[in-house]
Amino acid sequence: MNEIIQAIKTRRSIRRFKPDMPAHKDIEQIIEAGLYAPSGKDRQATVILAVTQKELRDRMAETMRVIDGYGEGFDPFYGAPVILVVLTAGNVITRVYDGSAVMENMLLAAHSLGLGSLWVHRARQEFELPEYKQLLQDLGVEGEWEGVAHCCVGYIDGDPPAASERKGGRVVWVE
Repeated sequence: MNEIIQAIKTRRSIRRFKPDMPAHKDIEQIIEAGLYAPSGKDRQATVILAVTQKELRDRMAETMRVIDGYGEGFDPFYGAPVILVVLTAGNVITRVYDGSAVMENMLLAAHSLGLGSLWVHRARQEFELPEYKQLLQDLGVEGEWEGVAHCCVGYIDGDPPAASERKGGRVVWVE
């Protein structure tokens, strides 16, 4: 089996990360893979906010905890030290699809580098909040951006979960 298909079949959502920070060069490779994702009309209308600063990462986790309604102390990023937030231009009709392609590329890139990853939703609700709009402005990210998702990245704490059985009846051939 070719290595790309193997990576697709063996990548898992990780929900237990070690606190150790991955190498900066690995994070850069994951981001670069995201930047090579396909996009509608090749607009490339996505931005990746790479959060490795613990204070901001923890603040985002607390915001997400509240948005999702989890109990006090729950970490919706499951301890991942790196959060790559995918944002798309709010006026692009393919924004959710484009951002999703970026996410998938980054998830697979992390796996190919021996790192765990997890797709966490609610970035749209998070980046609708005034403090996160202000954060983008403070970082020099101009324009209207919509959050798509968070790509949590880090070293896996424990064994990755086994693949669930694929459901049948999901392919219809027209020959």
